[in-house]
Amino acid sequence: MNTSAIQLPTREGVDLLSPIREFFASFWGCDLGMDLGTANTLIYMKDRGIVLNEPSVVAINERTGGDIAIGRSAKEMYGKTSHMTCCSRPMKDGVIADFDMTAMMITSMIQSVKSRWSLKRPRIVIGVPSGITSVEKRAVIDAALAAGTSEVLLVEESMAAALGAGLPVDKPVGNMIVDIGGGTTEVAIISMNGTFYSHSIRVAGDEMDEAIQRYIKREFRLDIGIFEAERVKLLIGSALPSGRERSAIVSGRDISSGMPSQLEIGDDAIREALQEPIAAIVSSVTTALEQVSPELANDIIARGIVLAGGGALLKGLDERLSRETNILFQRAHDPLSCVARGVGAIVDDMKNRRMLCSA
Repeated sequence: MNTSAIQLPTREGVDLLSPIREFFASFWGCDLGMDLGTANTLIYMKDRGIVLNEPSVVAINERTGGDIAIGRSAKEMYGKTSHMTCCSRPMKDGVIADFDMTAMMITSMIQSVKSRWSLKRPRIVIGVPSGITSVEKRAVIDAALAAGTSEVLLVEESMAAALGAGLPVDKPVGNMIVDIGGGTTEVAIISMNGTFYSHSIRVAGDEMDEAIQRYIKREFRLDIGIFEAERVKLLIGSALPSGRERSAIVSGRDISSGMPSQLEIGDDAIREALQEPIAAIVSSVTTALEQVSPELANDIIARGIVLAGGGALLKGLDERLSRETNILFQRAHDPLSCVARGVGAIVDDMKNRRMLCSA
């Protein structure tokens, strides 16, 4: 019998057995990768890609302690709940601030993507900041184990982001990446599956939002919510003037009268508000460049530096960093999901890439 002649059933190039294979794969359990972020949590499932992308927000019933909502629906409730409901962000600066809330969030998110018929508990790879302490690592591991995983592996977010951005981390070339997340900015130089230099500062997207919140309160006497500050940052925030003035309507509570109020704010004011956190990121990058060897310096100059994370989407940030360092900065493709795709690359090839992780 000529087995090479056997054809799988297809229709217009579509493998009709693919859903059956996916069912049995989920039945036996699939390994997972997680970007446990301050602002958003993403989950990658082996051979399926990113299956969940939700805000890291939890709403619980204060009386029963049970969760009411997790993710996007909980974010919509933030700051609008009664005293019976507690709505919080359990991650702060890239690490667990509230263990019980985080464990509840991880459990709910894993259960939402895991087949209820799975016979095997999944392994999970989680991206964590490079500056995390041993106590903070233990908290992440314990929270993931409490969610029903069989084994927890941790990988530095900078390494995961480099993998997700498609950098040749296993080659003898210098790869420099700046991952600006919600809670931390990771600056790393990577070569031959190892980290030559890595530094984490707790200044990133959240700090930018808080800087806008403080500035508007101080200069315009308007108290706004943190998610309103985030919205304004996404609309008109920038690191450099663009040549075209832009503005946005901001809503909040007038400090003088105590009444709800709105006002129009220009992009120049938001740019001024962002100067301090941007300066901290620039300083972190220049400090890293001062540490490189001449050989790595040649590679970095020739190849440029990659920006990843949600903070990379700030308008003009790549150009601002290029001006400050005289080195080309380029934004990764889909920077928001770089870490998730990086942990996914480890999950998909655990045999060869497990050495990038720590238990």
